[in-house]
Amino acid sequence: MNFTPLNDRILVKRTDSIEMSAGGIIIPDTAKEKPLEALIVAVGAGKLLKNGSRRSPTLKVGERVLFGKYGGDEIQLDGEDHLILREDEILAVIDN
Repeated sequence: MNFTPLNDRILVKRTDSIEMSAGGIIIPDTAKEKPLEALIVAVGAGKLLKNGSRRSPTLKVGERVLFGKYGGDEIQLDGEDHLILREDEILAVIDN
């Protein structure tokens, strides 16, 4: 499916979380914290400013980012969970 976020929105896919604790106890899905790290899948055209111009996005597809625990809107694309975030909800870019 082709998906293009609008304006300053960014489509991300969460990275996989660890399924076992450090002590070897398997953590059920219902008790897992959702990871706050994700991979950028698609980026919108940028924020539309009051004067009608557009501020280009600073983030790029393929970057790994951190976001707030309650940020974004969850959606499913092709049977996989994704989040749509605004650019200002991204807290940091993780260097590879």
